[in-house]
Amino acid sequence: MLAPYATQFATSRGRLYPEAEDPIRTPFQRDRDRVMHATAFRRLKYKTQVFVNHEGDHFRTRLTHSLEVSQIARTVCRVLQIDEDLGETLALVHDFGHTPFGHAGEDALNACMQPFGGFSHNEQTLRLVTELEERYAKFPGLNLTWEVLEGLVKHNGPVAAKEVPAFTASFNQRFPLELHTHAGLEAQVASLADDIAYSNHDLDDGLRARLFTVEALQELPVVGREFAAVAQRFPDASESQQRFEATRRLMRVMMLDLIETTKANLAALNPQNAADVRGCGKPIAAFSEPMNSALHQLKAFLMQRMYRHYRVNIMSSKAARVVTDLFTLLLAEPQCLPTEWQQKLRDGDAQYNARQIANYIAGMTDRYAQKEHQRLFDLYH
Repeated sequence: MLAPYATQFATSRGRLYPEAEDPIRTPFQRDRDRVMHATAFRRLKYKTQVFVNHEGDHFRTRLTHSLEVSQIARTVCRVLQIDEDLGETLALVHDFGHTPFGHAGEDALNACMQPFGGFSHNEQTLRLVTELEERYAKFPGLNLTWEVLEGLVKHNGPVAAKEVPAFTASFNQRFPLELHTHAGLEAQVASLADDIAYSNHDLDDGLRARLFTVEALQELPVVGREFAAVAQRFPDASESQQRFEATRRLMRVMMLDLIETTKANLAALNPQNAADVRGCGKPIAAFSEPMNSALHQLKAFLMQRMYRHYRVNIMSSKAARVVTDLFTLLLAEPQCLPTEWQQKLRDGDAQYNARQIANYIAGMTDRYAQKEHQRLFDLYH
C-alpha cells in the first residue's frame, strides 16, 4: 500500500520508446532488472570508490557502494510507504557514469574534455542509459521510465537553466524531464541514502586502512558519541568488531533521523500526490539541522584525513596520469582505438570524436585502464 504522495507506478509517464507493459512486473521493477543486467552495472565491480582495486579485497568498490545505497533506500522508502522499487533502481544506477579511478579519473577526463564540452559522471549516466548501453534490438540504451530518468538527472536537485549540460539539454527536448522542479520523493531518498552509505563506509574503510584512528573521531558530533558508546559497551570486542558495531549504529541513527525529519516535512506540507512533492519548491526528504551539521563535519574530516591523505593522493596522481595519457594518445592517434570504436568516429568532427574517446575511457574499469595504458605505452608489452 503506497501513500498518496508516492510515485504511483500505474500512472508512470512511460518511456521514450513506448513498450507493452510486463505481465508480472511493475514498470519500476522492470527498470531495476534492466539496470542490474546492464554491462555498466557489472563494470562497477572494478571501479574505484576510494581505494583502487589492487589495494585490497575488502575495500568498497562502486558496485558494493551502489548495493549499500540501494539497501538504505529500500528501507527508508518502505517506512515512508513510497515505491521502494523506484528508490532501489535509482540507487543502483546513480554511479553508472563514473570513470575508472573514481573522482581522480573524472577530474582528469573533465580537464581533457574542456575544449569539447567537459565531462560529468552524472551526465554520463544519462548518456549510458539512453544511448551507450547496447542490449535491445528495438531501441538504444535501456529505455527506462520517465521517473527513473528524472531522478537521475536531479540527483543533486533541480537543474538551473544556465547549468544544463549539452547532452542533458538535448535529451530533455526529446523527453522533457521538468528540470526546474525537485524530483519525486523516492529520488530524494535515494540521493540522501547515497550520503549515508558513503559517509559510513568511507569511515569504515579509512579506519581499516589506518589512515586515521578512532581517537581522531572523538570530537566529531554523533560519530564520536557512537564510537565511545561502543567502546564502553563492548570493551573486550576486537577492533574490527567495534568498528563495525559503531558504523552500523551510525547508519541507523542517520536513517532514523532522515525518516523522522521527512515525516515531519510531509505532515507540514501535506502533499496529496507526487506532483505536489515536485511542486513544493524545496526537498521534502531531509536530515534535521543537527544531523546535517554532523554530516558536514564528518565529510570535512574525511576530506582532510582520507581523500587528501598522501597515500590516496599518490594513487590519485597515478590514476590521473593514466587517464590523461590515454585520452591524449587516442585523440592524436585514433587508429589505436579498438576497431568497433574507430567505426564510431566521424572525419573532421573533432568534438564528436573527442566525446567518443571520452565514452570509451569512462567505460573502462580500473584494471582495464591500467592494461590499456601498459599496452599503449610499454614498448615491450
